[in-house]
Amino acid sequence: MKTAIITGASSGLGMEYFKVLTEICPEIEEFWLIARREDKLTALASANPKVKSFVLPVDLTEKESLLTYEKYLAEKKPEVTILINNAGFGKLGDVMELPVFEQRDMVMLNCAALTAISLMTAPYMEKGSCIIQVSSIAAFSPTPRMSVYSATKAYVLAFAKALRRELRKSGVNVLAVCPGPMETEFTAVAEIDGKPSLFSVLPRCDVRQVALKSIMKARKGRGVYTNRLIYKVYRVLTKLLPDSITMRRL
Repeated sequence: MKTAIITGASSGLGMEYFKVLTEICPEIEEFWLIARREDKLTALASANPKVKSFVLPVDLTEKESLLTYEKYLAEKKPEVTILINNAGFGKLGDVMELPVFEQRDMVMLNCAALTAISLMTAPYMEKGSCIIQVSSIAAFSPTPRMSVYSATKAYVLAFAKALRRELRKSGVNVLAVCPGPMETEFTAVAEIDGKPSLFSVLPRCDVRQVALKSIMKARKGRGVYTNRLIYKVYRVLTKLLPDSITMRRL
């Protein structure tokens, strides 16, 4: 059964990926929706009764949840046409002042879980399938006051590029999407709302456009996608200039 798998599907960009895929990919026969909040996932699936959805409410920072996911893969043996690793979160604040285990969970979700999901799923993908790894413009340069978050997204970008090269012979493409700020729950979770910061004045990216364009680019074989001209320029500048110049406190 042709399957699309989306982590972090309960809101924001993950939810938008689901909506876009239901519109432009009629060949997908089943969607796996993965996130912690079962009520949000169930509501999303119920709002789209014309497509078949498998709801998997798990906390991907926990090993047991990853083993549960692996078990379902072995049982259902899906033909995964697209995997979207969207689950992740960030926190704004000086690294020494943020809770240690909160930052540890950030690494576990943004990096460890993404890696495990990718490696577990790839064997169920065939030529023409693709993996979208959701990174960020924060991956391009270290970001003080979001130190751990930017480091995790740099990992996602590097891992996506290397995995893309390794999977080339199998015909499975891997794309890292690196959007700028979007109007999603990210800002609330990151505790950015109401705080004076550079983040609050950066131009916003359209969530639907990020989802739609990244899917299109991934299916065309692209390796990295950044939307909006300002962030494309920033991506180039971070390659040309030293970190001491491009680093800015949020």
